[in-house]
Formats: sequence, C-alpha cells, structure tokens
Amino acid sequence: MKEINLTICILSVRFIFLFWEDDNMLKKRFYKLFTITFILFSVSSVLEANAQDNTVIVAMGNTSEPESGFDPAFGWGAGEHVHEPLIQSTLTTTTQDLKIAYDLATDIKTSEDGLQWIVTIRDDVFFTDGKPLTAEDVAFTYNKVKELSTVNDFTMLDKAEAKDNKTVIFYMNKPYSIWPYSMANVGIVPKHAYNENYGQNPIGSGRYILQQWDKGQQVILKANPNYYGKTPNIENVVVLFMSEDAAFAAAKANKVDVAYTTPSLSQEKIKNYNILAAHSVDNRTFNLPTIPKNGSIGNDVTSDLAIRQAINIGLDRERLIKYILKGYGTPAYSVADKMPWFNDETIVVYNPEKAKAILENAGWKIGKNGIREKNGVPAKFNLLYPANDSVRQALAAETSNQLKELGIAVTFEGVGWDTAYTRAQSEPLVWGWGAHTPMEMYNIYHTAPNSNLAAYSPYSNKKVDELMDKALATNDLSKSFELWKKSQEKVSNDIPWIWLVNIDHLYWVKNNLNVAEQKIHPHGHGWSIVNNIDQWSWSNE
Repeated sequence: MKEINLTICILSVRFIFLFWEDDNMLKKRFYKLFTITFILFSVSSVLEANAQDNTVIVAMGNTSEPESGFDPAFGWGAGEHVHEPLIQSTLTTTTQDLKIAYDLATDIKTSEDGLQWIVTIRDDVFFTDGKPLTAEDVAFTYNKVKELSTVNDFTMLDKAEAKDNKTVIFYMNKPYSIWPYSMANVGIVPKHAYNENYGQNPIGSGRYILQQWDKGQQVILKANPNYYGKTPNIENVVVLFMSEDAAFAAAKANKVDVAYTTPSLSQEKIKNYNILAAHSVDNRTFNLPTIPKNGSIGNDVTSDLAIRQAINIGLDRERLIKYILKGYGTPAYSVADKMPWFNDETIVVYNPEKAKAILENAGWKIGKNGIREKNGVPAKFNLLYPANDSVRQALAAETSNQLKELGIAVTFEGVGWDTAYTRAQSEPLVWGWGAHTPMEMYNIYHTAPNSNLAAYSPYSNKKVDELMDKALATNDLSKSFELWKKSQEKVSNDIPWIWLVNIDHLYWVKNNLNVAEQKIHPHGHGWSIVNNIDQWSWSNE
C-alpha cells in the first residue's frame, strides 16, 4: 500500500504544478486523477484479498462492463462484441482456426430441408446450485433469447423443444446453415432459477462462478469446483473496468497482471511487462454510397465505380499500419479476413499508378488545384468518423492525405452517433466490424430491407443476394463456406466498402504470466482476451 500511496502523491503534485493555471483543465484533470486514484486503491484491496498464485487481475475498458448484467438474453456473450460467456456453458464452441467444436453438445444433426437441428447434450453437467442441466434448460434458454434478445437476431428460429432430457430440437423458420456459430455464444441458463434479476446473480454451469460484482468497478470470478471439463489453471479472475489512462497507471504501479492499451501507449516501457498483440478481424473500414445523390441518400462521386476502384488500390494499407497503428495490425480486404469463409482472391495490391490510370480512362481529369473533375463534378467527398475515436480520426486524416495524391479531395469530420447513421447514407463513415460468423457479410451486403446495414452503401446485387441465400439454405456448413467465398468475389467487383486495417488488440502482460494462444479476436477490445483464461498459468521465473 505504501507503493501505491507514493505513486498517487507524485501524480497529484505533478498534476497541481502542470495544470493549476487552467481552471477548466484543472477540473477535468482532477476528476480524471481522482478516478484513477480510486481505482488504484480498489486494485490494492483486491490484491490483498486475492494474493494467490492462481489469481489473475485484468484491466478492461469501461464499456466492457455488461450494462444489463450476465444474462445471455441481454447481450452477455453475444451482440457486437462476441465472446465466450465463461459463467454459462454453450452447446458449441469455436476452435483456434474458428471451426466448430462441441461443449455441451455431443452430437448435432440437421434435417434434409434444413428446418430442424437435433442436438444431443451431455448428461453429466450440473448448475452451480446442484441441479442437473437438461435439454429442457437448453430449450428454455433459446426460447427466452428469441423472445427477449436486444442484441442478436433470432428471427430464423421458430422455437426450441426438448424431446427428452438429452435431446433438444430447434425448429427453424428458414434454413440457416450457420446455426452452429449462433450456438457458440448463447450461454445456457437454468429454467428453474431464471427471472428478471438473473443477470445480477447468474447461475450457470461454466468454468467460472460470479463471486462478486461491484458495479462500475470490478467483477470477481471463481473457478467452478464442479465443472465437467478440465479444471481451470487460474482459480480467481478479477476484471477491473478502467479508462485507458487508468489501466496504464495501474500497470505502471504493478497492480494488474493484464491491462488493455492503445498503439500510442504501447510505445512506452513498463518494468516487468511486455506487450501482447492479439490478431483480430476487428477492422476499420468506410462505406462508399454506390448510387447517385437522391435526396438524403447516395453520393455523386462515390457512385462512380472508377472512383471506388481507384480508392481500393490507391490506398497504402501498410502505411496506415506503420504510422497510425505503430505496426500493430494487418491489412483488411473484407469483413471476413482470416475466417474459414474468407476468399483470398479478394486481396488487393497497392498500385497508385494503376489507380490514376483508372480515373483517367473513366474521364476523371486533373482540374483546378490538382483535383480531378468529370462533367463538371469535382472528385471530392466528406469522410465522417466518430468524434471520440482518435484512431478512426487518424485513419480518416491519412486517407485524405493519400487520396489527394490521386487527385481526390477528401475532407474529414468528427460526428456523434446520433447523426452519423443518417449522414452515412450519403457521406462515407469510418466504421468498425468483425465477428466470428458469416452473418457479418449478410448484414452488410444483402439488399435492404433484409439488412438495414446495406443501406449505408446503399448496395444491392441480386447475384450476391442469391449466393448468400444459398449459403444459408444448404444443410452442409462446409459447403456454405464456398458460397460465402463466391459472394465475396462478386462484392469485390462492386466495392461498396473500402477495408483499411484489422487492428491488433494490445495488452500489457506481466512477464511471468503465460497467456494461452489467442483465437483471432472479433470486434471489441474486451472480454475476448479472457476466453481461455482457464488455460493460462504463472511461471516461477
């Protein structure tokens, strides 16, 4: 505790001398410092209470705290930031290469028409209150998620029904070949103990038990002594919810074992810590409206295919990674990079000279101030980005710099999400996507109104729709991957989106903590890091 008090005193004195002259700045910084100080004291208390070799303390972002609690019906384990629910078991899980494996399930069959999924489950699983987990609990969970889910689409499911204690049948409204990926993130809840307060005090059958939740501060998980699988190496998991600055301060004070960070902070040095870079499909991209301006939608410049083609091959993605992500990232070419259904023929090669030739041949000639024009229309557009996201701002700025070299003028503007969704139908916007399911492709490319996200292109291609519909209709998951790949190839000719980079998720990790190999992370810098925390270990060095 002396060490942490000394750190706080130094920060406080430094703060007063640097910022006393600016009263408004003083208030903001004081609030920030107070928050960090409070959290560091909390961390110290956690350490004293859990000073064991098999405890790991992880600092995550404030947005990682589940607002509605640990209830699968309201986003826990699902939604935009998909992760393993830890507290609950799932029917399936995904492997390191994102293929499907079994958790509760022991066998999965599909009817020829794809309208029934018959799943057999284990009979040796118990909830933490001692009651057995049966097919009745599975059916109840899925019917409840279909009824209540605010984050996932379950319209493809008609109902779930328990045939007996070990068999559950899912009746589908339409064929849905990728159902096993949905089963990988729906945690099973107990029918006998579920109510409106379940998310605050969840009962599950997973690897860990929720021992304590101090809202706004921390979650403490304890290994489930009656878990049916391999006993977790790590017995206690403490998750702290912190701002980037607070997480960095906690790592510098040696009060956490893992702390999320950003490319800019990753250039710092912290004694006894190294940077862990987890690869992801968490991409940054911007939409290009593919139709001419028509009221509040469309764009007269980006609707020209030549403009979209030139941008796609005229952007140096490696430059974005080097200077903005500090080397922590990979080029992005689609919403499915590195996934089993990714078509590597959609990879593009940076070629600015070819990009200029495409524009010239399409009639976009250099005009005033080096900006191209066609039929009196200047090659310029406004690129939006979320105002509170420094990385997306930097990507927008560098995109503007690079496209100027091609003769395309791009202004960029920070906006709030309250207006971004509306404006993005006519002005490109820097987005973030990435999930462990081909439905991410469907949501972005399938003709609206089946997908409200396709409206941001706006994009429609009947052949793409047909291929994706066939992919969902097949009763063979591996065959569906080939259809998803073919649909990508068609989309890559139209270029309604420009895929920039997949960002690495960065963490400060103590040198003697062995973090198990990470799967490719989806969108969202949070719970994915602890998907396999039961496999982590401490070394004696």
